[in-house]
Amino acid sequence: MAIEYDVIIIGGGAGGENVAGRTSPGGLTTVIIESELVGGECSYWACMPSKGLLRPAEALAAARAVPAISDAITGTVDVGKTLRSRNAFANGWNDYWQVKWVESVNANLVRGHARLTGPRAVSVDLAEGGTLDLVARKAVVLATGSSSIVPAIDGIADVSPLGSRDIVVRQDVPESLVILGGGAVGLEMAEAWNSLGAQVTVVTHSTLDDSRRVEPFAMHIIDEAFQAKGINLKAGCAIVSVARDASGVTVVLDNGERITAAELVLAVGRQPNTADLGLEAVGLKPSAALGVNDALQVFGVDGGWLYAVGDVNGRAMMTHQGKYQARQAGDHILGKGTSAWADHVAVPGVIFTDPQIATVGLTESAAVAKGLSIRAIELGLNVGGVSLRGRGIRGGAKWIVDEDRHVLVGVTLVGPEAGELLHAATIAIVGQVPLETLWHAVPAYPTMSEIWLRFLEAYGL
Repeated sequence: MAIEYDVIIIGGGAGGENVAGRTSPGGLTTVIIESELVGGECSYWACMPSKGLLRPAEALAAARAVPAISDAITGTVDVGKTLRSRNAFANGWNDYWQVKWVESVNANLVRGHARLTGPRAVSVDLAEGGTLDLVARKAVVLATGSSSIVPAIDGIADVSPLGSRDIVVRQDVPESLVILGGGAVGLEMAEAWNSLGAQVTVVTHSTLDDSRRVEPFAMHIIDEAFQAKGINLKAGCAIVSVARDASGVTVVLDNGERITAAELVLAVGRQPNTADLGLEAVGLKPSAALGVNDALQVFGVDGGWLYAVGDVNGRAMMTHQGKYQARQAGDHILGKGTSAWADHVAVPGVIFTDPQIATVGLTESAAVAKGLSIRAIELGLNVGGVSLRGRGIRGGAKWIVDEDRHVLVGVTLVGPEAGELLHAATIAIVGQVPLETLWHAVPAYPTMSEIWLRFLEAYGL
């Protein structure tokens, strides 16, 4: 006989945890089903351990930029300590503390692989063997995340390429890497492993001027920074074939160039994990993102009982947006009138290169494509807070203004710890704060936030 819960959550990553964090304290009996580690991708194979790899070199470079102490910096990044620190950020790939958190909100945990078997019905292949049948009185929530895409390249199946998980958790430093993909994962992993001693080449089909989510000026700054570090960024190229022999992996580019490295890393994007969820049992097609409304209810399922949050719905494939969606979904299940509209307006993101790239809202090209009447303001980091950080600081900023409403619709910031400046931009966009009002939000001197003053002056206020 099936066990009943009010809410069944398939997937115990950041999204699933945040649903449970609303529904269980809200009085609904809740169970999380997880096939791997509670805490999910971000905790063990992405956000946290990757930043553990990146932070040591970033801190070292920041110290070396200050003339008064640069002569005191004589060492380099300690590879062993960096890898051990990365391991610690992932808690040694042990989810003990995440399980404790589930217990703290009085939700139940089942380990195994879950599939839908019908409306509100779930069957679990238990990790310890056997099956368990569950039924939800109110809702089933799919929070199964995403996985790395393996592109269709001649020879790819024979070279054992590394996915994003493989490269983030690797326990030794490869002599050399070719990274396919110039998005956040590709750029961050290039930065990280170069700082640990690997020779790195990044290949991306986008040019520096046509990256889908990043303003051209930002990519040019990163290219300059990479060149200074010995990272080779090959933009506007594609890999047409790969092969492995005793010397490593050889990739052939569409311009005829051949590059050999110890390992090939795939960082060309992610796909929602929907292939083995039993979606057919409720009339849905597997292996695609699940379309949802702003309450996170899946389209095409009668009764509104099926929800999908995070990467699995493909709306905004970032951990913080998945957590946001999960909170909205949990509140909706509790009967509150919630709507996850932020995904359509202001999705913040940070690429943790050195310098960092922080973005929110629309790029200039995206705003033009939407038919907005815009004005773009692009500036360098010409404020006192930057000069205090030392010499050789690279960076810049760009604001996209909707001229009809006099509000911001997009901001890009590039510079040291630019991610820490991003929330002000997010608030300005989400709150639709008129520029005339922003003029009265006075930035403290001498901080990097004074760049906002320079923007408003350049705009003409």
